[in-house]
Amino acid sequence: MANSIAGWFGVGKQGQHARLLLILLTAFMLVLPFMLSAGFDSGNSWVRTVDFALLYIMLALGLNIVVGYAGLLDLGYIAFYAVGAYLYALLNSPQIAALLPAWMMYPPLLVMLLVAAVVAGCFGVMLGAPTLKLRGDYLAIVTLGFGEIIRIFMNNLDRPINLTNGPQGINNIERVSLFGHEFGKPLEILGVQIPMVHQYYYLILAFCVLIIFVSIRLQRSRIGRAWVAIREDEIAAAAMGINTRNVKLLAFAMGASFGGVSGSLFASFQGFISPESFILMESILVLCMVVLGGMGHIPGVILGAIIVSITPEALREVVNPLQDMLLGKRVVDPENLRMLLFGMAMIIIMLLRPEGLWPSRRRKDELHPATKRITKQEDATLDEAEREHE
Repeated sequence: MANSIAGWFGVGKQGQHARLLLILLTAFMLVLPFMLSAGFDSGNSWVRTVDFALLYIMLALGLNIVVGYAGLLDLGYIAFYAVGAYLYALLNSPQIAALLPAWMMYPPLLVMLLVAAVVAGCFGVMLGAPTLKLRGDYLAIVTLGFGEIIRIFMNNLDRPINLTNGPQGINNIERVSLFGHEFGKPLEILGVQIPMVHQYYYLILAFCVLIIFVSIRLQRSRIGRAWVAIREDEIAAAAMGINTRNVKLLAFAMGASFGGVSGSLFASFQGFISPESFILMESILVLCMVVLGGMGHIPGVILGAIIVSITPEALREVVNPLQDMLLGKRVVDPENLRMLLFGMAMIIIMLLRPEGLWPSRRRKDELHPATKRITKQEDATLDEAEREHE
């Protein structure tokens, strides 16, 4: 991704090819929802699946900062997703709006997303500050506990004052309004009617592209190089003058802010949230996206997020009709089959390709260093030269 965008500004054949590839990719992404609606009977459900895939891409890129760049294992990342979602829901639900002053009701989209990013980033610092000296399994356990604390807190914040409605969740969340148009209503442009899922597709895609751009800039900046240095050897990084404490806190804050933005878009798109949407399995799922695609490599992380998020819908389209045709009834739930196949795929990947499906060159060289095989004849020649030297 970084090379492709850099090639856009390049010259020669490489720059022209990169420019053509970027134009084709842009055109494909712009017409994708209409292709899905026309190509499938349940076209809108596929567009909805792609919308969630884009949200997962944003989440995976945020976790990639913490895990892929800084090398800090985080098993509670979904907590920041929950913070952004509940913040948006609380400030945009009719129940809360009735208690707020008129000037605070339904803040603009960009303001809401900025607030979600800042608040989630503060929660990221809250998680990172007590865990600066922890590594490996200890850090994983603490972050896991943090994620569960946030979920249980939201689940029990219905008394003595009911803010989150407990396990029943918050519903009737206001849709996004942009330039006076509410995304919950169909939009007609040049005689073409664009339904809600299509509108949210373009909105989420725009923020997904923004987060990809920010991730690329971070990766190539001094901060990104400092994160990689800490991941490789924290003691050596500190000896080189890197303030490891501030840099690690910044990694937690930046990753959490991406999760907060994604959570806000999720709450607006879904119109309903509950603590069941932010369980530990979701954190594991996002972590698997990063590991499966290739830690520290933006295109690999995007690929991992797409594969993991699209697989359930693809299996449902294949497995259910196949069972109906062969058995006359549905014996295997596609969701259970997905977890089985997903677990097998992760085991195979860890054994055969631990760097991921699309790793960065640095990561690939770390796990598969280039070594020269010495033949028997070369070995005999080396022995003879060593004896002559003696």
